[in-house]
Amino acid sequence: MLKILSFLLALMLTFSCEKKEGTMIHEDGYYWFLSYGYPNFQRIKLEDGISEKWKIKTIRVAGCVITEELMDSVRIENKKTNVALQKKYGKNWEKDYEKDIEDFTMKQVDIMDILITNKMFRKKLASYNIEIDDVEKDAKELDRHDFYKVNIYKDYSTIAFTVNVDIKNRTVNLIK
Repeated sequence: MLKILSFLLALMLTFSCEKKEGTMIHEDGYYWFLSYGYPNFQRIKLEDGISEKWKIKTIRVAGCVITEELMDSVRIENKKTNVALQKKYGKNWEKDYEKDIEDFTMKQVDIMDILITNKMFRKKLASYNIEIDDVEKDAKELDRHDFYKVNIYKDYSTIAFTVNVDIKNRTVNLIK
């Protein structure tokens, strides 16, 4: 089973990269870091929030049961991705990326503060019978700093509605 998984990983990497430029940018326009093991869901949510800005995704290729061969192949691919990101963002790109993760964590507080004080947002929550203390959301930074697309979920997998939140102007706009 693990040999098949390793083969599929190698096949996926072979066909999903734009090899002619050697950029490590995949067909979806993102740089991929591969991971395995038990996922850190909080970290995944934060990375997802800034993924549009950085064009970086973490792709899970295996769970907790892995082989040395798989670990080696993941390490090799991640090193290639790191080199490509150094070329694009500079040698210390990871420091800037981690700062953006930290800033995004704080922005989550700002976003929620703006949302819970917005009358339209509260009415929309009420129309879906969602309690203000029970809001499940995800946010993604958009094309400008302090501007976010926020999906509000009525359960953990179904989006109830989506809003744009402008932190600078403290506004919320419903996306239809």
